[in-house]
Amino acid sequence: MAAALLCAGLHSAHAVDFTPDGVSAQAGIGRHGAATAGVSVVWDWDFQRMRRKAELTAHTEVMVNGWRADDLAGDNQTMAQAVVLPSLRMRLARGKSPWFIELGIGASYLSKDYVTREKTFSTRWNFYDMFGVGHSFGDHREHELGLRWIHVSNAGIRKPNPGEDFLLLRYVRRF
Repeated sequence: MAAALLCAGLHSAHAVDFTPDGVSAQAGIGRHGAATAGVSVVWDWDFQRMRRKAELTAHTEVMVNGWRADDLAGDNQTMAQAVVLPSLRMRLARGKSPWFIELGIGASYLSKDYVTREKTFSTRWNFYDMFGVGHSFGDHREHELGLRWIHVSNAGIRKPNPGEDFLLLRYVRRF
């Protein structure tokens, strides 16, 4: 009986659409020779707010990045990073401008401890803060180029917390 009620409730609920709205590739550099590169899948939210001079929208990205930095011995080390990043985007001219600014705060996980001559992270789980500017182009704004500043740290939850900053160049192909 309970299973029948559950099935009936699931059938009547709205289906969640997990079809992505875009994919991206990004690469960037940090201080002291650190570098990152990765790909992401983008899902737009059903959220749009029109203001007098701007349009606000939102999306979520799921990223997989690779990090490269020198370890304590000066040897090259690599690690993987998984990120979930919800973001807000603002376009001026009530959404008609091809230019946008965006910001987001998400969560990230590094596959191993980040330890270099200059920095040691005390946690693998960190916040992933982003501020970016970009430009959409194409007949339907299906292409985007952007520049992002990324800060990864644990927000002081555990010491040491030096954080790492990256400047990223990003390309997005929207569907």
